[in-house]
Amino acid sequence: MRRFLTTLVILLVVLAAGMTALVVLINPNDFRSYMTQQVQQRTGYQLTLDGDLRWHVWPQLSILAGRMSLTAPGAQAPVISADNMRLDVRLWPLFSHQLSVKQVMLKGAVIRLTPGSDPVQRQQGTPEAPGDVQEPVADVPWKLNINKVRVQDSLLIWQRGPDDQINMRDINLSVDQDEKRQATLEFSSRINRNQRDLAFSLSGTADLSDSPRVYRATVTNFDYQLTGAGVPGNGVKGQGSLALELQSQNQQIDLTQLQFSANESQLTGQLRAVLGEAVPQFSADLKSPVLNLDSLNGWQPGQGKAAAQHTPSVPMPVTSQPVAEAPPDDMAYLRDFIASLHLQADKVIYHGLEVSGVALEADNQRGKARISTLNGKVSGGTFALTGDIDATGPGAAKIRITPRVEHVAVAPVMRALEAPQILEGILSLSGNFNGSGLGGSDFTRHWSGSAHVAMNEMKVHGLNIQQLIQQAVERSQKDVHGADNYDTYTRIRTLKADTVLKNGALKITQLYGDSDLLTVGGTGNADLNRQTCDMNLRVRVLQGWNGKTEVVKALQQSVIPLRVYGPWDNLNYTLRVDDILKDQLQQRAKDAINNWLNKQPEDKGKKKLEQLLNRL
Repeated sequence: MRRFLTTLVILLVVLAAGMTALVVLINPNDFRSYMTQQVQQRTGYQLTLDGDLRWHVWPQLSILAGRMSLTAPGAQAPVISADNMRLDVRLWPLFSHQLSVKQVMLKGAVIRLTPGSDPVQRQQGTPEAPGDVQEPVADVPWKLNINKVRVQDSLLIWQRGPDDQINMRDINLSVDQDEKRQATLEFSSRINRNQRDLAFSLSGTADLSDSPRVYRATVTNFDYQLTGAGVPGNGVKGQGSLALELQSQNQQIDLTQLQFSANESQLTGQLRAVLGEAVPQFSADLKSPVLNLDSLNGWQPGQGKAAAQHTPSVPMPVTSQPVAEAPPDDMAYLRDFIASLHLQADKVIYHGLEVSGVALEADNQRGKARISTLNGKVSGGTFALTGDIDATGPGAAKIRITPRVEHVAVAPVMRALEAPQILEGILSLSGNFNGSGLGGSDFTRHWSGSAHVAMNEMKVHGLNIQQLIQQAVERSQKDVHGADNYDTYTRIRTLKADTVLKNGALKITQLYGDSDLLTVGGTGNADLNRQTCDMNLRVRVLQGWNGKTEVVKALQQSVIPLRVYGPWDNLNYTLRVDDILKDQLQQRAKDAINNWLNKQPEDKGKKKLEQLLNRL
């Protein structure tokens, strides 16, 4: 045992002596010019190392450098700068004059992706400065090999425009590359912008064997969480994975095997972007088992327009500068790209309303967009929509849509839209509309068109037309009375109407409905902005009368004018029952006189009486 310990101590002493001799005999500053020239030759970037390089032996043989920077050709600012850099090197290759770097570590680095750090393209024919020509490095006795790069606690500044800058903080990056240029990577960071915080991390592999022509990567795990202003209190979080291929020549990016989740929503499919053309081109083919929009916007059941969310969220920041109101639905951005979209969703949830079998196909050609397919199933029925958007001209985009609705229950849809719950029934609709803007308020202000509407098993809550008429008749006519009990709604078995919409004013040009109790027809107007209406109806009450047979029969055949007007949730009405009853009494008197005259012999008095009766 003593001999083994003695041998071990001797080996450690020899190893320590060898490392000490190596550190003393080899000056790390001999690597400086070779490294800068290698970076210049391979990438075109200028590597600057300030201060002396020095050895660090324990616990890892490393070369420590002071401040470093990496600058693109002609750039005003470095793309990467750091106060400290560490190169972990292998010991044995140093004896054969090989600088084998296991790992490059930057801590507290600043990465700039700004206009000032972009390379300046040299114009053809421009002479090269003397400093642009690098000395050949073939005779340099060192060989450089880097396997791993680590960046810790660093900052990335990404500036897309003069006033559009994004800062990525707490960057931690690890890239490990083998001799076949296959790399594994891990990356995490945090973005804080407009009082929103996005934290994310990813891991995956990269294939650099065909770089710089083609880059390929696979993200096996991507986790993120978004919190802050305008986001539900629990945030938006999820996971994802994808395969990426980047072709440098035409800047084409392909994302395949895409799997992405956001709270309770999932997406799969593939995306493509071609950015190297004069006009960017995008295409997307996506599928989803469920898109729960409620979990993304924080909506909760039983929540009204003015009610606070059950799960609190951070309010949007208040700005001190007044913001000018944007023109209605300015879609000028559609002119800047070409795109196609194909989306299939098994289920979409909005305000508790489930829409199934959603299919969307749309394309855009530099401002001329078309929705060729948008259909699905909702509330027991189906819907379909086609449309066009023309954003090529000045001002707001021109939109045209053709909706088709078949046998959709109205009440769940009205609840989802937070509209007054005054109607029930099964709706069918076909129409054509045009205008500008896609929001609910836009549709009631800037749209026009026409539609044919049909409803089955319709209920108008808060208004019983039969009760209104029969109680009004009872007050004027003692010979009849209505039903003992009434419902709080009007039931109509079938209703058909033709409508015309113009900037929020809905005109009902023709209306007819019937049920076992009554028939109704008429015309009217509705103000969708103020949620008011003014309807002039003609009603026949067929059942519910009790009393004298002659009067009941007369009332069953009478068409009674009824005006319904006012706010949707507090309707008013007027009835012209007295005129109807007066006409009925006159008709009854005329009928009685006619019966009496028919029994009388012909004479001059009878003829004068008939003439008088005709004038009445």
